[in-house]
Amino acid sequence: MDTEMNDLASPSQSSPSMTGNSNQTKTNSSSESSVLLTKPRLQELVREVDPNEQLDEEVEDCLLQIADEFVENVINGSCLIAKHRIQNGSNRDNKVEVKDVQLFLERNWNLWIPGFGTEELRPYKRTQVTEAHKQRTALIRKALKKY
Repeated sequence: MDTEMNDLASPSQSSPSMTGNSNQTKTNSSSESSVLLTKPRLQELVREVDPNEQLDEEVEDCLLQIADEFVENVINGSCLIAKHRIQNGSNRDNKVEVKDVQLFLERNWNLWIPGFGTEELRPYKRTQVTEAHKQRTALIRKALKKY
């Protein structure tokens, strides 16, 4: 089990990008796993947003690097949460679960994974109506009654 726990190492121990060597990151990520976002797929995504938009080569490289770093950050953070959960005896299964990823994304990026529920109910936050807004809507209603 100790060997498996070392697999869930902290980002500073397992992440080449944290060491500041970006060339090592590109080499490790391409040799260890498949590429998550390719240049053709990135161009396809850009065409979905704006068919006339064309990205520069440098911009494409930068966006691909940001995407890779984001995924690596989420994976490392989720592993740390799973490691903490396992060490505290909540579950002895040495696996990263969806709830680990959910927790990391929600706490660090304020993102929510749709389609995966949790045990907790999330209350809908109703925005407070300001006095200025009430006055504007009253003026609009008054103007509409005239016509």
